[in-house]
Amino acid sequence: MKNSIFLNRAPHLEPSELTAFSGNKLDRDSEHRDETSLEKALKVEGTHILAFSGTQLVLKHDGQVLDPLFAPYELADLQPNFDDAILLGHQVSGEPRLAVPVNVEPEALAAQYKPADPRALFRDALIGDELLGEVAQALSLLRWNADNRFCGRCGGAMETLIGGYKRKCTACSHEIFPRTDPVAIMLVVDEKQDRCLMGRSPRFPAGMYSSLAGFVEPGETIENAVRRETREESGIAVGRVRYHASQPWPMPHQLMIGCYGEATNFDITFDTAELEDCRWFTRDEIGRMLSEGSADGRTLPITGTIARRLIEDWYEWRH
Repeated sequence: MKNSIFLNRAPHLEPSELTAFSGNKLDRDSEHRDETSLEKALKVEGTHILAFSGTQLVLKHDGQVLDPLFAPYELADLQPNFDDAILLGHQVSGEPRLAVPVNVEPEALAAQYKPADPRALFRDALIGDELLGEVAQALSLLRWNADNRFCGRCGGAMETLIGGYKRKCTACSHEIFPRTDPVAIMLVVDEKQDRCLMGRSPRFPAGMYSSLAGFVEPGETIENAVRRETREESGIAVGRVRYHASQPWPMPHQLMIGCYGEATNFDITFDTAELEDCRWFTRDEIGRMLSEGSADGRTLPITGTIARRLIEDWYEWRH
């Protein structure tokens, strides 16, 4: 077979597709958004809306079926805020899909509604993969708009434009666009001894270990962010870096960039301000944690997270 830069001998052709929040199939049609797009979408018969109370998706709940899609008229008793609505895009059928914040707090919702935060949505499989991807887009945009009501240059009020994808200062005309914060998340590997490096944050559930991670800083490559964060958190130096997968993470608007790093030294000196433990795990230990959990109560991140994807794919690479 002819060599190709796109040849991939990893366990999956596109592992990003196996992470939560990655299944968004909407046509965003960004080049055609204008000031009439949102208003037109609301008038289309068959338009559906994702409603959010704070950071929680509101689902219609009849005791058996959970339905996250609202017709515009169904939002009346939720006190919708259409001024802050977002046009997410269109289904293949042409159906518009919107996100609308509502003014009823989660604890005040009537019995026929169920609020769910994004982690619960994928952990408990409350909605399908495509809708989960739309939720990620919606939450990120709603948060960005809510956080930028005033101009960072002059303090003037900002108005939302082109369906929620641009804000413009009403005083100085300064324009801003939605942000995505890149985070490097890496599974560092000792290839000779066939083991991987994981740490434990005090914020994790009891017993859970995960790959290390940190924000990519301005003027920094992804590879150098992997090296810097690994060295800072564990004292381990990294040589070669290989990109593996990415994941939208709408808490609030991050892009997780999953990589493998090659360890070039092996004595751990971890940052106790960031981690309460950091250690090497053999392939056999990882196998037991994936299948049944370790005898000493150590666990891995839940399925759907990019950390879990990195760990599973490293384990499967030789199987």
